[in-house]
Amino acid sequence: MEYEFRGPGVQNKPQTRRERRPERPTERSSRPARDRSGSRSLVQLLAAVVGVVFLLVGILGFIPGVTSNYDELNLIGPDSQALLLGLFEVSVVHNIVHLAFGVAGLLAAARASSSVGFLVGGGLLYAGVFVYGVLIEQGGDLDILPVNDADNILHLALAIGMIALGLIGAALLKRSRT
Repeated sequence: MEYEFRGPGVQNKPQTRRERRPERPTERSSRPARDRSGSRSLVQLLAAVVGVVFLLVGILGFIPGVTSNYDELNLIGPDSQALLLGLFEVSVVHNIVHLAFGVAGLLAAARASSSVGFLVGGGLLYAGVFVYGVLIEQGGDLDILPVNDADNILHLALAIGMIALGLIGAALLKRSRT
């Protein structure tokens, strides 16, 4: 320990950050694992994985060959005949929405509560898109999204999967805090 003169008495010299030794906690902290170890919670990892998948889907929608009928890719609307992986109808705006949703997932993964919100909220959004796809009259005035039966099945699976992941993640967070 070094000393320095500061006025009337001798005082301990303040330590630099490197010289400081962490004190050992006397009792176990009630904070989540991320605060103690720097690792992410499971729900954050799930939100990040979902975000990356949406980013990849958005990118793949712009790649000829991966997207069949690429020359028929329209900016917006149901008239786009481009099919991602030969199954799912896509448009330019549809691909951009996937990219934005992927970025939102990665940003949400920064916090556990945001991750839960992204997964559950995104799942509810996809449930709405599923209902839209099932109820909308093809070629009608409200037909603004390129969706087909494969899209409807995928949207239903996304809705169920994302909501389930979000609720499971929320339950695990709650359990880790108690």
